[in-house]
Amino acid sequence: MEIFKNRSQDRVGILGIGNALVDILINLPDDSVLEKFGLVKGSMTLVDAGLSATIREATAGFNRQMQTGGSAANTVNGIARLGGLCGYIGKITDDEPGRFFSGELVKLGIGAHLSFSNTGTGLATALISPDSERTFGTYLGAAMELTPEDLDPEVFRKYGIVHIEGYLVQNHQLIEKAMQIARAEGLLVSIDMASFNIVEANLDFLKMLIADYVDIVFANEEEARAFTGKSPREALTEIATVCSIAVVKTGAEGSLIQAGDEFVKIKAISANSVDTTGAGDIYAAGFLYGLAQGWSLTKAGKAGSLLAGKVVEVIGAKIPEYQWAGLREEIGTY
Repeated sequence: MEIFKNRSQDRVGILGIGNALVDILINLPDDSVLEKFGLVKGSMTLVDAGLSATIREATAGFNRQMQTGGSAANTVNGIARLGGLCGYIGKITDDEPGRFFSGELVKLGIGAHLSFSNTGTGLATALISPDSERTFGTYLGAAMELTPEDLDPEVFRKYGIVHIEGYLVQNHQLIEKAMQIARAEGLLVSIDMASFNIVEANLDFLKMLIADYVDIVFANEEEARAFTGKSPREALTEIATVCSIAVVKTGAEGSLIQAGDEFVKIKAISANSVDTTGAGDIYAAGFLYGLAQGWSLTKAGKAGSLLAGKVVEVIGAKIPEYQWAGLREEIGTY
């Protein structure tokens, strides 16, 4: 890719920054719980510790599991599984969920650049509807206490791309400082828009960030519409005028990618979708890993599409470990 031209080969690592969360994944028999707690289906809603506990109590009889979570953390998890160099910046507490979170990073060889507070590690309760759509009631806990002072420029220098989840856009000082450091240290800046309601609530600020700092933008069609007011193809073109690479994910239809005048349409793979949690995060993993390897937009997009198609076939944002060897081999044939 042109944006990687003349970049040092020791700066291909990818640094994720986001809300360090532990996901509690709960399968719903219907959407009545969403209605009961006023949660907009398909969105991420911030809740306090009390409501977070109440939601989990109200769903106590339903099937559930626990995983590390947070959008950017999911992305670097996928990059590590592909064999990429990556690291992660976030804030946790030295409690059971926090130790679980940090332990998973270390296990995968991800650089754990973590800060700590006493608030309690953040928990994201993912409510999975029968149609596989997921709705998050997220208690940020320690994650929301990540501050600009926690960002060490020395950490950034180890990487070539910083990937920031859009959920951080609500902390204007933090996300802008992260992008300023990245720019000063010569990193490319990638952002995932995260959720349509986050985009709507921070539209002007988000437009400024992308215009001033961002190289790579990921959005699904709802987020792209919230950002531009346009259909996916038109939104893609508009976003691509203010960054180097724009990606609009269109679910079962695949994804659209544009860099300058180059346009690529990637088909989704055939998949039996049971849970869309993490599909966008793992798509970004495949795509960013590919870009860091110097792949074409088409090959990087196909890698992202393959991983997204596999993760929707399981509950949660993690592809089972036993599948990764085959996925790496398949991606190698693209």
